[in-house]
Amino acid sequence: MALIVLTSAAGSPGVTTTAVGLGLIWPRPVLLVEADPTGGSAVLAGYFRGSTSHPTGLIDLAWADRHGSLAEALPGLTMPIPDSQAALLPGVRAHGQSRSLTGVWESLTAALKGLESTGQDVLVDAGRLGLTGSPEPLIFGADLTLLVVRTDLVALSAARSWAETLRSRFDQGGGAGRLGLLLVGDGRPYRAREVSKALQLPVTAGLPWDPDGAAVFSRGATPPRRFDRSPLIRGLRAAGAAIDATVNRTQDSLETATAGVRS
Repeated sequence: MALIVLTSAAGSPGVTTTAVGLGLIWPRPVLLVEADPTGGSAVLAGYFRGSTSHPTGLIDLAWADRHGSLAEALPGLTMPIPDSQAALLPGVRAHGQSRSLTGVWESLTAALKGLESTGQDVLVDAGRLGLTGSPEPLIFGADLTLLVVRTDLVALSAARSWAETLRSRFDQGGGAGRLGLLLVGDGRPYRAREVSKALQLPVTAGLPWDPDGAAVFSRGATPPRRFDRSPLIRGLRAAGAAIDATVNRTQDSLETATAGVRS
């Protein structure tokens, strides 16, 4: 079981769309956490088209954390996503609320990792890097953090300095294997090998360029015909398998290293 964080350097490369898509096809129970500090639930407004409300969410954890009951409060603040094994923890309602969560991220990271005992994975939409209220403890404490980026020159230019910053922070913490790239639109125009070389990070997974399919997850659009066989769904399944394999490989390496130190 794993804590996986998706984040971006700039613009809208598809972090939320990818997180929702992965959550809906995930083969095990999974909690989707909206930790984007910009405010407003992109999932409730987008995928659910505003037809579903949820009275609680991330901001309620600030109160629970002050009373030392964050882990106990967490299950009651989530909502199931129909026809899937996923549940959603909606994000803050306004960007100003993100300041109240500054001291919560560490406790939330520990609580989410504690869900491993329940057999539940966690997917976190951390939004854009560098914003006030950014959930850095989640980003740097995850089993795998993926920088979501498109493959055009503008996107790569914006991502380059952030890739360097992330790489440095993970290297300092001994977690180089816990950071990778998730490409959206491989080959538009640069291929995975070129992007990896430019950003000096491994490409963990990639998704095809499929605006019509993506609209199903980002705006609640009607699924195209044979959507279950679409390039995007196939890509999400392949990405999920690649993410799973990377996490397992990293965790195995950590266990081996820990066992070596103990012996």
